[in-house]
Amino acid sequence: MMYKNIFDTHAHYDDERFSEDLEELLSSFPQNGVTGVISCGVNAESSEKNIALSEKYPFIYAAAGYHGLNTEDLTEDYLDILTGLIKSKKTVAVGEIGLDYHYEKETRDIQLKIFKRQIELANEYGLPVIVHDREAHMDTLEILKELKPRGVVHCFTGSVEMAREIVKLGMYIGLGGAVTFKNAVKPVEVAKFVPGDRLLLETDAPYMTPVPFRGKRCTSLHIPYTAQKIAEARSTDVQNILDISCKNAKELFNI
Repeated sequence: MMYKNIFDTHAHYDDERFSEDLEELLSSFPQNGVTGVISCGVNAESSEKNIALSEKYPFIYAAAGYHGLNTEDLTEDYLDILTGLIKSKKTVAVGEIGLDYHYEKETRDIQLKIFKRQIELANEYGLPVIVHDREAHMDTLEILKELKPRGVVHCFTGSVEMAREIVKLGMYIGLGGAVTFKNAVKPVEVAKFVPGDRLLLETDAPYMTPVPFRGKRCTSLHIPYTAQKIAEARSTDVQNILDISCKNAKELFNI
């Protein structure tokens, strides 16, 4: 079935896994119903690449930021660099930023510092944030409550209780391929709970490929499979989920 209003609020099209066929892939999006894509940076270099993509394709927008696992990429002037990046006319968010305690627990202090400073910069420039939270739910929520940014917690892996707190802050919940995974209990519960005006769809392409394409490269064309699972959980139809999330994306990112 042909769908419309597919808006992927989180992808990484600067990733080398797209290097061989990037132009062909991106050029196919409009005819396949993809209305918009936010391609996210994780450091200065990747942010610059995504900004360049956004300037080439009208339906692509960029987010610039330093991921929690990329603290080794920081220079003393990283905030000045980021300020320059977010001033690009198609940079619509500060991201992907946040906390990841899965791999590098010894970097927690610097991750927390960098996360806070980037949120403060986003607030200063009136931009939303795209938040990464892996095994850092308590710290993430505490900082969001303290600094109160606009934005989305992407690839949401928390409980319904945490989702409720995020929504209370006026933020959005980003759901992707994980809702289709076998034994995906919490993501489906969250998909049922999220108020319609706070739901965003994403891929995290080339990662988090939904069933039935697990093990293959993920692209924005896979969004309908995620939308189908969410639609089933919410007892509605796929196009309705796509329409709602597209509207929400445009409102959050001022598109």
